[in-house]
Amino acid sequence: MSLWVAVVLVVVLAAPGASYASGVSGASRAWGGFGAVGAVGAVGVPGPGGEAGRGGARAWPVGGLDGVLGRFEPPPKVWAAGHRGVDLAAAPGAEVRAAAPGVVTFSGPVAGRPVVTVSHPGSGSPPLRTTYLPVTGTVPVGTPVAAGQAIGLLAPDGRHCAGRDCLHWGLLRGNRYLDPLALFGAGTARLLPLDGGDG
Repeated sequence: MSLWVAVVLVVVLAAPGASYASGVSGASRAWGGFGAVGAVGAVGVPGPGGEAGRGGARAWPVGGLDGVLGRFEPPPKVWAAGHRGVDLAAAPGAEVRAAAPGVVTFSGPVAGRPVVTVSHPGSGSPPLRTTYLPVTGTVPVGTPVAAGQAIGLLAPDGRHCAGRDCLHWGLLRGNRYLDPLALFGAGTARLLPLDGGDG
């Protein structure tokens, strides 16, 4: 019985207004999340005609789930340390692809590193954005892109993944970071405390 109560609380606490530390609740509501499934990170992506749900178009930016080097670790507070994205194994020069359909809204340096940002219209307000770094953009800002379409090339860096080259892939709604793996139903599951605290 107590497990059932905990599951219900996770679903209820993942509703709008839940703690920042839950990390995936905003992504699960994006693009028409799936109720209880949304609490563990499944995200529907608009498919043809803007329809949301499991059948939406999406693609790994590089490699796949087996290439995950570092997972999303939401900070306990917005200003605190954490890992605000997912690191994927890739070599410099690797083609980086859009994870979902959208429009390239930024391509250029941020803090000395090349970054590409794709905005995903139809994903709510403000729309979700995916970020890719260090990536040198190969398509101009304003270009609509399909899921899986090349948007840039991985630049050599080696500063982020313990001296290895990797793609750092982020997902945001406004200024709130979410788990990019939620786009594939592989987001971080997190049980929330029964006392309603922020864990």
